Amino acid sequence: MNNNTPLEDLNVLSEERLMTPAELKKMVPLSETGMETVANGRRTIKNILERTDPRLFLVVGPCSIHDTEAAIDYAKRLKVLAEEVSDTLYLVMRVYFEKPRTTVGWKGLINDPHLNNSFNISEGLTTGRKLLTELADMGIPTSTEALDPVSPQYLQDLISWSAIGARTTESQTHREMASGLSSAIGFKNGTDGGLGVALNALHSVSTPHRFLGINHEGEVSVIHTRGNKHAHIVLRGGNKGSNYDAQSVAECEAALEKAGHEANIMIDCSHANSDKDHNRQRNVMQDVARQIVDGNDSIIGFMVESNIGEGNQKLTDNPADLKYGVSITDACVDWETTEAMVRELRDQVKEILPQRKTQQEKRKVA
Repeated sequence: MNNNTPLEDLNVLSEERLMTPAELKKMVPLSETGMETVANGRRTIKNILERTDPRLFLVVGPCSIHDTEAAIDYAKRLKVLAEEVSDTLYLVMRVYFEKPRTTVGWKGLINDPHLNNSFNISEGLTTGRKLLTELADMGIPTSTEALDPVSPQYLQDLISWSAIGARTTESQTHREMASGLSSAIGFKNGTDGGLGVALNALHSVSTPHRFLGINHEGEVSVIHTRGNKHAHIVLRGGNKGSNYDAQSVAECEAALEKAGHEANIMIDCSHANSDKDHNRQRNVMQDVARQIVDGNDSIIGFMVESNIGEGNQKLTDNPADLKYGVSITDACVDWETTEAMVRELRDQVKEILPQRKTQQEKRKVA
């Protein structure tokens, strides 16, 4: 054998140095106002999960962010609506920068901010952080999907709630990462609709872990975590159909109790629960609202895919041709429908929420 035969990086074309998390945070700092927005958002969601705050929280916004101007436009509308319903609902803007792909496709603003396969990740991280700081200064709490195990060091100080998606709930890497996140986090049930992987994830994420990662200076480090005590399950349906109905929710409650977890359940109105028809999100929310009125006390929130314009559009070779405020990933309900859905939910549950049992009261009964 030739001793000069290369053994490493056989399929690596090149490498480029990325700025460290500390460098990006120095370039795009978080203001005191923004810090208070994030801290208050995290505190409010944790209080809802612990039932010291009787409200529901809604993660609502575009399937993915590809246009920061439209994102700010959406946020301004959401802020007005959030203030209107704040006695009953706590609205958190969905700001997703990373998209998991079954095969290939646009991976999100961080990976490809110019939507043209140029993959300027450094610019994507900078653009994403600038948007999140602007939203925080506006008083908008934000949520995202924690997908890449490195990016949280760059952006998670700006996030009030995080999600682990159906494709990655089973991933040990993502469970370990989530155990160190500072926000509450929702684990979606698996793509098959089963609860097992999410229940296992809740157990895993609540315990300490040690794993390889990077620190704020970009150095490879062994990360030691204390465990995230504010993780919960998100029902999003699966290959076998929806799981937002009363029977499915009751089965989830029983499974959570058997596994020793708090009965905190979030309903994703989109994905398999809406049979991938964005217009059915409204029906899902109405059905679940009736469950709450009928006495359910485990449902603590909703996810809704919403944008300025309805539906979605395909990404073309010329991003300038895209319609303003319309998703380039999953189809979304438009802003007018979003307002109607949120107001309907508020009107349906505002009288019943203060009467729901707290976790402590449920334990006493048990």
